[in-house]
Amino acid sequence: MWNQISLAGKRVVVTAGGDGIGLEIARAFAASGSKVLVCDIQTESIERLAKSLPNVHSCIADVSREEDVASMFELVDQKLGGLDVLVNNAGIAGPTGGIETLLLADWERTLAVNLTGQFLCIRQAVPRLRKGSNPSIINLSSVAGHLGMPRRAPYSASKWGVVGLTKTLAIELGSSGIRVNAILPGAVDGPRIQAVIAASAKTLGKPVEEVARVYTTQAALGRMVTALDVANMVLFAASDLAANVTGQELVVDGYTQALS
Repeated sequence: MWNQISLAGKRVVVTAGGDGIGLEIARAFAASGSKVLVCDIQTESIERLAKSLPNVHSCIADVSREEDVASMFELVDQKLGGLDVLVNNAGIAGPTGGIETLLLADWERTLAVNLTGQFLCIRQAVPRLRKGSNPSIINLSSVAGHLGMPRRAPYSASKWGVVGLTKTLAIELGSSGIRVNAILPGAVDGPRIQAVIAASAKTLGKPVEEVARVYTTQAALGRMVTALDVANMVLFAASDLAANVTGQELVVDGYTQALS
């Protein structure tokens, strides 16, 4: 059935598409024949992308900056000629620590990237999506967007906010035929989660190996998910197979019931 559903010709924007999950998503769309534009905040990531995926358009942009987002969507008009899919992938881990130890600047930066960045991109995308084909918005949240996550208050708060934004916009934009869904990954294996594990170990005064075991065993399947697992769910959400799927939390976490 999947092979009968073509994503060829879809015009897709992926934020923070230079590395990690975003790169895997961009690669998957490109392999499916979609026209893709990615942004990233890291020049080195964009340069590597240009070499590995020369058919994918790219630009430098910080999604928390209104002017950067506006410039990116001007490029969308020039390079893609319209928009069918927005994948709001950009996000940061934020600080690790008890609530009383956190700095206001770190709290504000986490929400600025993880939540306000999605708002800024969606605001620009919607007029373009109204003219698109089976248009959809796919917002990256987290398993921490429906479970509490101790010592990660800014991150968890921002990801719960993404879910609320998603469900609200699914109602608001449904009459325009725009579907809006959230992807909630569990712990995704890679450099970012390793940094989070190291920070948690330092805060708790425990060995890194001990904390890492918690992240690999908290899911029923007993393993972390991969960036490809997440990309596969994104492609499903963007495809005609999900034509009646909107306002949903699409969880890719190996069935995680609690976060430590």
